[in-house]
Parts: sequence; C-alpha cells; structure tokens
Amino acid sequence: MSAHITFHGGAGTVTGANFLLDTGEKKILIDCGILQREQVCDTANSAPFPYDVKKVDTLIVTHAHQDHIGRIPRLVRDGFRGAIHSTGATKELAALMFADALRVMQEDALKRGCEVLYEAQDIEQALLLWHAHEYHEPFEIHEASPSNPKGDASGITVEFLDAGHVLGSALVKLTRHGRTIVCTGDIGNSPEPLLKDTEFPAGTDYLVMESVYGDRVHEDRAERREKLRQCVEDTRARKGVLLIPSFSLERTQLLLFELNVMMEEGTLAPIPVYLDSPLAIEITDVFRKYRQLLNPAAQEHFSEHGDPFSFRSLKLTRGVSESRAIHAAPSPKIIIAGAGMSHGGRIPIHEKYYLSDKHATILFVGYQVPGSLGRRIEDGEKRVEIDGEHIRIYAKRETLTGYSGHADREQLLTFVEKARESLERVFVTMGEPRSSLFLAQRIQDFLGVDAIVPEATQSFDINW
Repeated sequence: MSAHITFHGGAGTVTGANFLLDTGEKKILIDCGILQREQVCDTANSAPFPYDVKKVDTLIVTHAHQDHIGRIPRLVRDGFRGAIHSTGATKELAALMFADALRVMQEDALKRGCEVLYEAQDIEQALLLWHAHEYHEPFEIHEASPSNPKGDASGITVEFLDAGHVLGSALVKLTRHGRTIVCTGDIGNSPEPLLKDTEFPAGTDYLVMESVYGDRVHEDRAERREKLRQCVEDTRARKGVLLIPSFSLERTQLLLFELNVMMEEGTLAPIPVYLDSPLAIEITDVFRKYRQLLNPAAQEHFSEHGDPFSFRSLKLTRGVSESRAIHAAPSPKIIIAGAGMSHGGRIPIHEKYYLSDKHATILFVGYQVPGSLGRRIEDGEKRVEIDGEHIRIYAKRETLTGYSGHADREQLLTFVEKARESLERVFVTMGEPRSSLFLAQRIQDFLGVDAIVPEATQSFDINW
C-alpha cells in the first residue's frame, strides 16, 4: 500500500501543475501544464521532463487552463503513449486551447527565434489517447502501457467530482486499497452565476490542493458586480475605453453574462462591447453545447431569456482587420481580449494603443502571475515595453479579485474543513510561497490537520 508523490510542477509557483503518483506498478501524472512567464515560449517549458515519459502509464487532467494542460502535446512528442483522462468538456476545450497556443507559439518563434513546444501532429496524437468521462462515473486504470504490457488491473479507481472552477473542471479522486487521495486542480469561487458549486470530497486521506488566494479574501458577489458597473459608468463618463485582459476560458463568459444581466435588469445602459478573441468566441460555443453542466439558474436563463452570452451591443471580432478597426470605433467602449495576463493574444495590441491615454482604464479581473506584463502594469509600473515599443502608462488601473475563478482564503479553509475528519495530510500547492505558507499554517492552527508546502521536485511517501 505504499506509494510516493513527486511535485514536478506547481510547487513554489502558481502555474505549471505536474504531479507524479508512483505505486511501483503504475505511474500516474496529474496535469501537465506550462509555467506562465513573460514570453510565450519560455525556455522553462521546453526543458526536458524530469522523468521518463515513456514509462508514465496514465495522465489525468483536472481542467483545460494552459497551466494545467499546456505541455501535454510536448509530453506526447517526447514519447508518452499512455491514456489521458478528463471530462468531455475538458477534452473539447483542450483541443481549442492547444491549437490556439500553437498558433501563438509559432508567431512568437518568428519574432524571437525560440522553440515551439509541439506541432499539430502532437496535438492530434494526444487527442487520440484521450478518454472522456462523466462526473461521478468511476473508472479503473488498467489499460496496457509500456510499463504494464499485459494491461493487468491495478486496483486504482478514479472518479471526477465537480471543481466549480471552469466548465468541465474536476477534482480527481483516486482510490486504492480503500485509501483515497484527492487532487483538486483549481478550486472554484463558489457560488458562481454560471457553474455548479464546488463539491466536497468525503473520506479523503490525502489532499493535494491549490492556494492561489490562500492569503486573501475576494469581494462578495454583489460588490464585485457593482464595481464592474461603476468601472463601466466611469468609462462612459470619461468618454474613454475600458480594457479588460481576460482569460478566454470561463472569465470571459462570466463577464459577458454579468454585463448581459445588468443590461437586462436596466442597471446598466447599453455600451459597445468588443469581444476581441477568436478563442474566447469558440469556447463560448462550447459553453452553449455543454449547458447541462451549468447551474440551474444559468440553464434557466437559456430557456427564459435566451442566450446569456449575447446581447445587442456585443460585437465579435474574429479577423485581425476587424480587431484593428476597433481603434477607429467611437468611445466610450469596452474591449475584452486575451490573454488574461497580457502575454500573447490580442490584448497587447490594445494596450500599446490605449495605455498612454489618460481617459482609458485597464481592469484586471484575474490573477496576474509575478513577472508577467499584466502583473507589472497592475503593480504600478509607469513604463512598460510591449513588442519592443516603450509605453508610458497614463491609463487608470483597476483590479477586481472577486471575478477570479479561484476560491479565496476562507473558501479554501472551508474546503479542507469539510474533509477534516479523515484527512491525514494536506499538500498545499499551486500558489506563490507566501500564499501557500499562510494557508498551510491556518490549516494546521485552525483545523489541526498536518499541512505541508512541497518544494519543487520534492517527493513524499504516502500510505496509499
């Protein structure tokens, strides 16, 4: 019943989730994400994997954000041929995310001459290895693999619970010999207008959890919507532009929903909104397809009020020429564009154009990783460089943490408390060190549960 877990990524940092469970018979990876840095093709992501990828039997994916899936095609390129498991929505979203990331990497490689992590055939191979599962439908890990050619059953049962973080996101519950380890991926900021609430895994012996906001508390739901409304009204009064760097997956759909609801309620007069992200447009179509995964209120909106992600003043810009034309459109206006941390995507084009405008506002609605362009703007740098051009910032800066898809300090503590009765140890991961350490200390002090903040590449023996 002994096994060990090694934290190859997501330890000491928010991004790059990559955990390896080794039972001696089976090697199981949980997530395989990129480290999100200033440049899209950072050399940290092209470094060799610290394990033999050909001996990994299974990869289990929690959700489709790049910091959890971004190196999967690279894993395949380097020889992984095991099975990949996730929910159906995650698989479909991942395919879109991979294709978009490849395009961005290829463009970045032409500008800077850096390495592209994978090619289109690696994406295709990864999707051929990929198996989709429903929530609450357990499955066994017993497929044939390089290290287990006979395909003997390993006795490991996997079940996906709803993490409430993004569409299709899952808590991964792995049970072996009656012992359970749960890997949370990212834990949702429940309750949310679109998603079902995060589930709580009972009977958990070991917990591997995120800690992005382990030392902070979000605004409440009414406060964050009112702050968004005020930002829009301030933009209208200033006859300016509201720039919102937004993650294409989940955050953008939530913003569209919130703006739509306020316009329907009459608390916000119509204003031109430009969704300048082909990826976000495609992902929104996946939300429509998987509407059964949304919460009852969001599903009711479809039947009672129509599409919650569309309204009369919304303009979708797919082509580059349409994107450029936004600058000529009269203000006031809102521009929602990727990427969420201002690296890659179309938001840098608009930042170059508008950050020096004193009538403009840039609104951050998600976590900005240290070192990213978004974080440097958010932290108050007066001058930044974007695509070789030095930009002096006169635009107003605003931050709304309440729109984060991550649970805050109190929600994370409650999550652990719900599983406290059986918990033997909590591994606090996927956070900046100060956030992880703060949360681990609170878990120990308030709940009396052993909590550890692993260092990168650190391994632990577990009774599993």
